[in-house]
Amino acid sequence: MSLQQFMNEAISPWMKQDGPDSDIVLSSRIRFARNFSQYPFPIVAGEETLEKVLEVFKNEFKHQSFRDYKDFEIVQMNDLQSIEKRVLVEKHLISPHLADHSKHSAAMVSQNEQVSIMINEEDHIRIQLYFPGFQLDRALEQASQLDDWLEEKIDYAFDEHRGYLTACPTNVGTGMRASVMMHLPALAMTQQINRMTPAINQLGLVVRGIYGEGSEALGNIFQISNQITLGKSEEDIVEDLHSVVKQLIDQERRARQAIMNRSAVQLEDRIFRSYGVLKNSRIIESKEAAKCLSDLRLGIDLGFIDHIPKTILNELMVLTQPGFLQQYAKATLNPDERDIRRASLIRERLHLENKE
Repeated sequence: MSLQQFMNEAISPWMKQDGPDSDIVLSSRIRFARNFSQYPFPIVAGEETLEKVLEVFKNEFKHQSFRDYKDFEIVQMNDLQSIEKRVLVEKHLISPHLADHSKHSAAMVSQNEQVSIMINEEDHIRIQLYFPGFQLDRALEQASQLDDWLEEKIDYAFDEHRGYLTACPTNVGTGMRASVMMHLPALAMTQQINRMTPAINQLGLVVRGIYGEGSEALGNIFQISNQITLGKSEEDIVEDLHSVVKQLIDQERRARQAIMNRSAVQLEDRIFRSYGVLKNSRIIESKEAAKCLSDLRLGIDLGFIDHIPKTILNELMVLTQPGFLQQYAKATLNPDERDIRRASLIRERLHLENKE
């Protein structure tokens, strides 16, 4: 797959697939942090060392395939414009940290964009693997096999007592972050999510926004992930996260039903008002768009709207971000121009569904 294809498709191919509990869980992700045993970590490594790390991936893995993950392409950060890097961040293929470190940093991405391996980010290697819906166990199995495939060619930094060694002490041990992306509009409407977050934190898990640490929960989308990587196995971490996510799914469904029982007409009105805003606005800011898209997705899940696919939330939440808007416009846009372009793009996308 070419760089241009990565840039032009808002929704990754794997995101078009359905998964378990996909009315609430948008995706499951496993991320492993790994380092070369023979080289200093990127934060202290010189340019020559970082170049050697990148060369290993170019020589050993470029255009290779592993199982269902075909034709890995290497995208170097110093070959990209700032808007192009922002697009990759918005698609969750790279982190903002990687985008800021251009020289000798890269991402190795599978054709279906289900696997993204960041090279010379905070660690030498950050392996990311996504599955649609609630599939943490399957994601862990596949990510572990992918990790083993890389380790056939790379000697990892590993200590018998501490586990995998990483640049940040919070990742030492398994080096794993397991996370799920959840759409929780009813828990947000009833403010139950605010009461649940402290309890979730006490269990060694963390609730973040759509782009991870330090980001905002746009469109009632929350990322739930583990904080503890040392002293537990990968399987135990995933089991703990699985248990909490299952409870959140049940709580969200009950909250949706309670709102339906108590004020169905008001909820339907809210959903169709948001649908009307999306269909008719000429200017719309990103926060308002995210809120309306969340309402639209809830309307689809509850059966109020039946002619629009539920992947519309995944698609338009990415497509209406600043990087994609400017990539499509082929120009740098100021905030007002982005708001106009965002409204136009949403109208066009919804018009396509109405025509079908």
